[in-house]
Amino acid sequence: MAQPVKVPAIIIRLPHSLREYADGKASVQVRGATAGAAIADLISQHPALRPRLKDAAGKLRSWVVFFLNDEDIRTKQGEDTPVGEGDTLAIVAVAEGG
Repeated sequence: MAQPVKVPAIIIRLPHSLREYADGKASVQVRGATAGAAIADLISQHPALRPRLKDAAGKLRSWVVFFLNDEDIRTKQGEDTPVGEGDTLAIVAVAEGG
């Protein structure tokens, strides 16, 4: 009989500008085997974050950067980047303009 697959628990750190959409929390514990699954769990816990993190097509917004243990997931496998138990995914909202 196969062992059940354990889905890693990670912490997502939220910038101050997004905390009001997550009940004022600075960090949220989520589960997921990938960065995308972890972000989906965050959104399921705090649906008000969805339009701030993803566009209407479900793509991550360009001005929101996700760092997995200090590495930008865009330089790895994007939302498919694997995560492990105890990892930290930090959200950074980048200001745009010129």
